[in-house]
Amino acid sequence: MTGRKKSSDFIHQPRRDRMYEEHVQDPYLKRGKLAEPTVCPECGAVFQTGRWQWVDQPEGAHANLCPACSRIHDHIPAGILSLHGDFFQQHKEEIFHLIQHTEEQEKAEHPLERIMNIEETEEPEHTRISFTGIHLTKRTGEALRHAYQGSFNFTYSEKDDVVHASWER
Repeated sequence: MTGRKKSSDFIHQPRRDRMYEEHVQDPYLKRGKLAEPTVCPECGAVFQTGRWQWVDQPEGAHANLCPACSRIHDHIPAGILSLHGDFFQQHKEEIFHLIQHTEEQEKAEHPLERIMNIEETEEPEHTRISFTGIHLTKRTGEALRHAYQGSFNFTYSEKDDVVHASWER
C-alpha cells in the first residue's frame, strides 16, 4: 500500500482565520451580475466594477433600479431604528442633525445605505427610522450612543430579514 491518502481520510476542520460568512442575506441584492455599466433611473447610482457607485453616468449604460431604490419603492426596509425617551424628545433637532450627517457620510461611500423614512409613532416620545441597509442602521445607533450615551440594542430577525435596533436615553 502506498502512503497516499483518500479523500475520506480527511476530516473537515473549522476555519481558524476568524473569517466568517455574514448570515444576513439581502433578497434585494441580485444573485447574478448586472450588465456593466448599469444606471439606476431613480437615484443615478452606477453599477460598474462589481458595485454601485456615485460616478458620472456613462453613455449607453443599461437601466435598472438599484437595491436601495427597489426597497424604497416596495416600502421594505433592511433596518429599523426606534428612538425614544425624554432626552430624545428634548434634543430631537440636534439628534436628527447627527442622523442626517451620519447618513451623508455613509451614503457618499456606499450608495445603497440610505434613510427611507422617518415617522412618529402612536406611542408618545417615539420615532421610527427605516433604512435601506443594515450597516447604516447600526452605524446610526452607534453614533447616537457615542455622542449622547444612552442604550443602543439591535437584533436581526430572520423571519422578516430586518435589523431591529433601538436607542434610548
